Amino acid sequence: MAPIAGTLINLEKVNDPVFAQKMMGDGFAIIPDAGVDTITAPVSGSIKMLPSSKHAVGLVTPNGIEVLVHVGLNTVELNGNGFKAYVKEGDQVSRGDRLIKFDPEIMREKGLDMTTMVIFTAGYDKTVVPLLDFDSKVDQESVLLK
Repeated sequence: MAPIAGTLINLEKVNDPVFAQKMMGDGFAIIPDAGVDTITAPVSGSIKMLPSSKHAVGLVTPNGIEVLVHVGLNTVELNGNGFKAYVKEGDQVSRGDRLIKFDPEIMREKGLDMTTMVIFTAGYDKTVVPLLDFDSKVDQESVLLK
């Protein structure tokens, strides 16, 4: 599912070569709608990784697919300022559970691009082809892959 409401874009259009060139894995990205500030779990599973900067979260599904949700570009530089985590490593989550909240005002003040990437870092060897067309509007109920 989409981890945030916004506009679905092709990963190759993300303004960061690490994501656009799929160096970390295939996936998709969402440009958040104005005023949207909460990231939810795109899959059910356990929290594998949550850095102290709270700008990203890694999940692993029961069948071993590893998913990274990376919130914004260069947000790691905030060292957690403007982010609140609702989970910790080892927690079990269901698809749609709250993971992270960010302060849109702080992000705007810092001039950060809040495009949020969903990357399949391990265990998913198919080409990622979302069920919806790129440039479609999505919400956190939108199922993007089956």
